[in-house]
Amino acid sequence: MAYKGQPVPSSVHNIGYGKISDGKSVRVTVPESTKVEAGKFYLLDGFLGCAVQSVETGAQETAEIALNIETAEYETDQIDTAKSFSKGDKIYFDAANKRFTTDATAGVFAGVVTAEKDDANNVIWFVFAMQQSVLRQAAKQDDSTASDVTGLVADFNDLLAKLKAAGLMEN
Repeated sequence: MAYKGQPVPSSVHNIGYGKISDGKSVRVTVPESTKVEAGKFYLLDGFLGCAVQSVETGAQETAEIALNIETAEYETDQIDTAKSFSKGDKIYFDAANKRFTTDATAGVFAGVVTAEKDDANNVIWFVFAMQQSVLRQAAKQDDSTASDVTGLVADFNDLLAKLKAAGLMEN
């Protein structure tokens, strides 16, 4: 640190805009006339995550909440009870019905089932996948078509393969 009378000239450069969090949660906007319950999953502002607080907005009113987007194992009963969820199944979040399903066309990839559906309680355990909301947001902003998004995902997967091959990333 520079000080007056320092024998060697030096400069102080204040660097701002550093790390602000570990990226385990994100603040999102709850749209008007929406009820959010803590512990339930929601797709808000392009992020899929578990709400850490409850809020209910009225007409022409919005609110801001935190969504937990941490990659971890979760338990939920927020599922399509008509579907069977077996260990290893890929699950997707159906934002229209606010539930998880095994139907790949229903919505956003959410993770992989680690404990199959308990028919008595309709509960599953799953590993929540790392969010790819950046890719979805980029596709939205430039009016990309579905094939453009597929191209982005292919490029992303190619980059991951190269990083793994170079030993810069674990499998």
